[in-house]
Amino acid sequence: VAPYERPALSKAYLFPEGAARLPGFHVCVGSGGERLLPEWYKEKGIQLILSTEIVKADLPAKTLVSAAGETFKYQILIIATGSTVIRLTDFGVEGADAKNIFYLREIDDADKLLEAIKANKNGKAVIVGGGYIGLELAAVMKINNFDVTMVYPEPWCMPRLFTPDIAAFYEEYYANKGVKIIKGTVAVGFTSDSNGEVKEVKLKDGRALEADIVVVGVGGRPLTTLFKGQVEEEKGGIKTDAFFKTSVPNVYAVGDLATFPLKLYNELRRVEHVDHARKSAEQAVKAIKASEEGKSVDEYDYLPYFYSRSFDLSWQFYGDNVGDTVLFGDSNPKSQKAKFGSYWIKDGKVVGAFLEGGTAEENQAIAKVAKLQPSVQSLEAVKHEGLSF
Repeated sequence: VAPYERPALSKAYLFPEGAARLPGFHVCVGSGGERLLPEWYKEKGIQLILSTEIVKADLPAKTLVSAAGETFKYQILIIATGSTVIRLTDFGVEGADAKNIFYLREIDDADKLLEAIKANKNGKAVIVGGGYIGLELAAVMKINNFDVTMVYPEPWCMPRLFTPDIAAFYEEYYANKGVKIIKGTVAVGFTSDSNGEVKEVKLKDGRALEADIVVVGVGGRPLTTLFKGQVEEEKGGIKTDAFFKTSVPNVYAVGDLATFPLKLYNELRRVEHVDHARKSAEQAVKAIKASEEGKSVDEYDYLPYFYSRSFDLSWQFYGDNVGDTVLFGDSNPKSQKAKFGSYWIKDGKVVGAFLEGGTAEENQAIAKVAKLQPSVQSLEAVKHEGLSF
């Protein structure tokens, strides 16, 4: 299918009612941009070649070869292969190849999961992983009336971003919705029935959980294999400059797999998020166009941004999650409309901001704070001011 907005797959695509379907979420509707239907490419003179996998890239020869043996020559190449999911079978987890163990990356994955949801009505679902996919899928499976258990090894959910205080709110909110959470252990094996369908998830702590459906969300890895040894890499991705140029002339890399200079923090970073995928692509194309016209464009100046929606919740985060934190607002999971947030303060300046339940204006305000990095006198003062800061 033509490019689409991947975040929809773990949210509205799986809703029992009012579900999202293509062509509703082709790029770039998620950011309020134009929706690029398959015919848009034709109208713009862009050749959209589907169902074609590139299996070999020869950068010195400027040649790509497909699985069917077709050769493509290029003058300029933009690498936008993104990430792939980490699978439990990669680690030889016993029984991890059983039926009804799902990963969510492509629309095909979502379709298979939907079939299983329909075939196992009111069944038991186990979610392996406590990150984005884990939290969003636990919510969606609950909305589909499944008995849901989440399992993850960390002491709290979304550990790469959430503080223990922030995580405590979501964990209790989920528990109040009937989602069971098991922390501090991992899935070490699966048993299946005579049809080869998963029946039990075996945990490292000795417990076994009944399951009709298992969804695994334990992270992703950038798809750089095609270009190994041909282009400079760093931090797991392909190293680029502020215009997404790689170490090879006329080759650019964007999105999840680009390790680029993050100007705001003066360091090289790789960012796995749809917002950066869109903006890095735009920057690369502007840079290519400018160089053709003998002009220049500004360096990429990105403000890291992450968000999620599940149940009636919606949070946004901007900036960097380093330094001391202050929690403000109403973070009681039993509140009718909880609204709370957190600031991250480093070297006397606000470097990051998180907000649950914010309006569009409030979310814009926390983005501005993270970008401008205002100095603060004391943590107490900021905590007291909260959102009005």
